[in-house]
Amino acid sequence: MYFNNVIEAIGNTPLVKLNSVTDGVKATVLAKVEYFNPGNSVKDRMALRMVEDAEKAGILKPGGTIIEGTSGNTGMGLALAAIAKGYKCIFTMSDKQSPEKINILKAVGAEVVVCPTNVAPEHPDSYYSVAKRLNQEITNSFYPNQYDNLSNTAAHYDTSGPEIWRQADGKITCFASGVGTGGTICGISKFLKEQNAGIKVVGIDTYGSVFKKYKETGIFDEEEIYPYATEGIGEDILPKNVNFDLIDTFIKVTDKDGALMTRRLAKEEGLFVGWSCGSAVHGALEYAREHLTEDDVLVVVLPDHGTRYLAKIYNDDWMRAQGYID
Repeated sequence: MYFNNVIEAIGNTPLVKLNSVTDGVKATVLAKVEYFNPGNSVKDRMALRMVEDAEKAGILKPGGTIIEGTSGNTGMGLALAAIAKGYKCIFTMSDKQSPEKINILKAVGAEVVVCPTNVAPEHPDSYYSVAKRLNQEITNSFYPNQYDNLSNTAAHYDTSGPEIWRQADGKITCFASGVGTGGTICGISKFLKEQNAGIKVVGIDTYGSVFKKYKETGIFDEEEIYPYATEGIGEDILPKNVNFDLIDTFIKVTDKDGALMTRRLAKEEGLFVGWSCGSAVHGALEYAREHLTEDDVLVVVLPDHGTRYLAKIYNDDWMRAQGYID
């Protein structure tokens, strides 16, 4: 059997048991390793779904241009879909993203516009605002808006959730994932909770993000928002894809703890993953040590690949400069 194009290879990623980093945890911990997707990230799934749904709705037409604000991985998924289907791509990114992410997108033919990180979402120079403006200026263009496009959640409800349920033989009792756009955690959680309403869902947030406090208080506190280094999780907005009813609790993880766990996953588990993967595992294990027993099965999503972070997490000089290692 062969695939007709690269996007047909999306999905059916492996579930891998963690063995070394799980010290002090009684539960079985399984990682959904999403870098096995052709674009090396979980975002391939929702990127393809957003494109296909836009085609069906007549929003994306032949010869069109896909314009999206991205931290890198969604852009890669959209670029692969664009190559297979004959579209152009323009991506806006914040300047905190790793140079690898920018260069990878350029390598697959996308135009990249780098925008400042430390501005409000509504600021005209933010990567959200620039993407919207380009969409208005460029004819025959499509702005997927991964944050509010519910095709994001639907992709994971239809693919990732059923895969996890099947691979864990229906024995999963706890699910953990980083929260950025919210599509991954909410799509998977919706499916899993329909199979077993008792499954606990843990959202991994970062310091500088609004999610945890909003879940606990219902207050959107702008004082919670400040710059952080971790890429791919946390937000200074409330995306429509984040359904707080599907997330039982949030745990915040520091930039340093996420970075150190990322390196541990590579060295101790052979999983060469990205920064938010370390954050997700660190937070999931923190929850597991306090709440889970030997009868529990915890599944955590590892969203992307370490090649995106060679200049940062896997660079000793950079890690020392941040004070993460001696």
